[in-house]
Amino acid sequence: MDVFGVGRRAAVNAETQAANRAWWDDEAVAYYAEHGEFLQDDELVWGPEGLTEAELGLLGPLAGRDVLEIGGGAAQGGRFAARQGARVVSTDLSAGMLRQATAIDTRADALLPLAQCDATALPFASTSFDVVFTAYGAVPFVADSAAIMREAARVLRPGGRFVFSTTHPVRWAFPDAPGPEGLVADRSYFDRTPYVEEGDDGTATYVEHHRTLGDRIRELAAAGLTLVDLVEPEWPDRNQQVWGGWSPTRGRVLPGTAIFVADKPVHD
Repeated sequence: MDVFGVGRRAAVNAETQAANRAWWDDEAVAYYAEHGEFLQDDELVWGPEGLTEAELGLLGPLAGRDVLEIGGGAAQGGRFAARQGARVVSTDLSAGMLRQATAIDTRADALLPLAQCDATALPFASTSFDVVFTAYGAVPFVADSAAIMREAARVLRPGGRFVFSTTHPVRWAFPDAPGPEGLVADRSYFDRTPYVEEGDDGTATYVEHHRTLGDRIRELAAAGLTLVDLVEPEWPDRNQQVWGGWSPTRGRVLPGTAIFVADKPVHD
């Protein structure tokens, strides 16, 4: 997809949704070709550091549980959960990413239930799932991320768990560059103006939204969820891969990923 302008400007819900659905539709095949080996087809990799759910154990026991993956892309995380004995549905906004998921399932001759939907308006009944999760999906790609938290809380059963990973908010104060130039802050951490790529007509073609750590915690609390852990993975020595602005150079100095673990309280 051709990009003619990159910068920071306002982007409302509808513009954000249209841009990101089209971007992921267009890039699904190329994205899998570039990152599929790193992500693997049936692993839950929480971020560019390469740490997996098998290592971190953030979702809790999965066998026999109802699990929802939102912003699942090609559903690698959903397949991991299914491999642990969970009943899984994996969702994404992008039909292109879901086609990639179907292609993987077809090769493996094991079809995972998939659904195309907006993570801010899930087409599932309340209290339907024991676990909801997303690894770098959905949360930064919507203008109203608080709505994702509310929807996750709605579809969770009491005692259920919501886990999501996203770019660590501190990264937004630094250039998105993997080398030493990415270690010098060049803007305010508190600047929440979205990052927008535009086509030649000024239409947004890709949008990401920034929130601070405090914003994320307040969103979870407002949704009625209780934060039980905030994981900031250190960059492991085994991983020498550069992925966009993530790299060993930056990862040894700055956190690249934040993983939020929240539970839905059990009320009497």
